[in-house]
Amino acid sequence: MSAHKLSDSFLHLGLGATAVPQPPFSGLEWYAGYGARHGDDGPEGRLVSQHTFTEAWDSWEMHPKGAEVVICTHGDMVLTQEFPDGSRQEVPLSAGEYAINAPGVWHIADVEESATAIFITAGEGTEHRPR
Repeated sequence: MSAHKLSDSFLHLGLGATAVPQPPFSGLEWYAGYGARHGDDGPEGRLVSQHTFTEAWDSWEMHPKGAEVVICTHGDMVLTQEFPDGSRQEVPLSAGEYAINAPGVWHIADVEESATAIFITAGEGTEHRPR
């Protein structure tokens, strides 16, 4: 087996403790193919991805069927979580720190310079809304 670069080729953690490298990330349309490939794993499947950001996210997201772990590996970011009761919490993250987005919690991130994070996501049913 050869090495994979997580920022280019995400990883699916599936039922039966499987780990399946994914085709190269090609943009938001990639997620539809991911759902087709691994949708049978339901809410127990997890997508492991890595992204680098140089500006704030332009939309909120929410994962209704499972928790998401956000691990900052470089730089600094501020994760804002919006809970079902409408309250918000800011979680500053620096390299080596992580936060958990509980199921049903809307979240967004702000970045001043540059930040890289690894996401372990229960992606089934993910929703987005404008900032």
